[in-house]
Amino acid sequence: MAERAEISFVKPDMPVTGSVVVLVAEDMKLGAAGKRLDEALGGRLMRAAKASRFDGKTLKTLHLLAPEGSKLDRITLIGIGNPEKLTAQDWLKLGGTIGGSAAGNGDMRVLLERPDDGAISPADATSLGLGVMLRTYSFDKYKTRKKNDDSPKPRKVSIGLPDYRGAQKAWSSGRAIADGVDFARDLVNEPANTLGPVEFADRLKALTSLGVAIEILDEKAMRKQKMGALLGVGQGSPRPPRIVVMRWKGGRDKDKPVALIGKGVVFDSGGISIKPAAGMEDMKGDMGGAAAVVGAMHALAARKAKANVVGIVGLVENMVDGNAQRPGDVVTSMSGQTIEVINTDAEGRLVLADLMTYIQKTDQPVAMVGLATLTGAIIVALGNHHAGLFSNNDDLSAALTTAGLESGEKVWRMPLGPEYDKLIDSKIADMKNTGGRYGGSITAAQFLQRFVEKDTPWAHLDVAGTAMGSPATETNQSWGSGYGVRLLDRFVADQYEK
Repeated sequence: MAERAEISFVKPDMPVTGSVVVLVAEDMKLGAAGKRLDEALGGRLMRAAKASRFDGKTLKTLHLLAPEGSKLDRITLIGIGNPEKLTAQDWLKLGGTIGGSAAGNGDMRVLLERPDDGAISPADATSLGLGVMLRTYSFDKYKTRKKNDDSPKPRKVSIGLPDYRGAQKAWSSGRAIADGVDFARDLVNEPANTLGPVEFADRLKALTSLGVAIEILDEKAMRKQKMGALLGVGQGSPRPPRIVVMRWKGGRDKDKPVALIGKGVVFDSGGISIKPAAGMEDMKGDMGGAAAVVGAMHALAARKAKANVVGIVGLVENMVDGNAQRPGDVVTSMSGQTIEVINTDAEGRLVLADLMTYIQKTDQPVAMVGLATLTGAIIVALGNHHAGLFSNNDDLSAALTTAGLESGEKVWRMPLGPEYDKLIDSKIADMKNTGGRYGGSITAAQFLQRFVEKDTPWAHLDVAGTAMGSPATETNQSWGSGYGVRLLDRFVADQYEK
């Protein structure tokens, strides 16, 4: 896992060395510790802020060199706006802003206090710490010429607040979630030549140390299960496919699990329906859905979630050779339904179809949530700030929408309906794998819905615009965002750990 800042929660003592972060409200008020620091420096902090026209508005930042004679290195003022209106997302973004100031050598102390003397809860402190860790992630594994200014060592960030013991206790969950996000980011950022289906599956064995039971299906096992849809996708690659099932049993023995399902196409050339060359290098990230499921399973197990959760990922490479699947081929899915392959670049739904059938057969989940970088059409519709949500169940849809708002990984519900479903009817098979240019993300979801059995609550998240190449934010500067880990963790916490 890539390097990042080390977080600790400590007594709110005054720092004597290193760098310090001071929070400032929009009325230019400081907290008690900030005032003491300003007084110790002869009022220089507020004079410098005034001279720089620093106004304390949300996330505004001012870096100051410590005055001569002080043992401090640097003082950073960060605005928090109106402290009475701070939400969990505001604390997360504040942590990310602090993390952006933490690159470099040496230690950093954060004076975590509200200038209005309001209490800061352990949950707020955890959100801030999580933001720091997410922002300081970097993936430089393959950089052989690392200059000091290009690859600074992450700082040790100590966060001082009155209830530091409560924050220490709460942080175990925050750290688990950060680890899960970074696990997902590492997977998405890894180049496809070093992360094939077999290598991906091997990495997931590490989850056993957290108590996750791992089951790996090889190509022979898939043939035995008659997974013709998934196997058809991988037949053009010399790298054999894998399915990995991850089971975390933190709830009652009698409770059926919730299932998390991830598309893991480690590289998608498009197959014979080959993609344009420009931008094809990004298709190493076509396993962003699987990465999110893996990261969520890591987070849930690491924080000992009191719920039963099963994650399943289908790992396959979609390539071109003489054995590759052809447009016009008909494959038979594990469910027995036949599929006419119109476009070999609409492969992710074929992978998910067999995963859905398998997990319903083996685990009888109470609900299924699938994640996939499935369609470019969803980026046209929603851009890079929401994932598309499709569901057959209003309660499940509402729960995921709420979890998205709480975690900051937002979703937007899209329509389903019989009119769209007709677009994937085939003249020679039970269905075809594309429904034409218009409504492409909807017809892809309609395809998946045909593999939901017995009215099982089901949701599909199209994360093509959010899992890779998404815009830089306060908490992410990486190409692979790790989107979906915090969303799924919050969803499980809200719905299955009450």
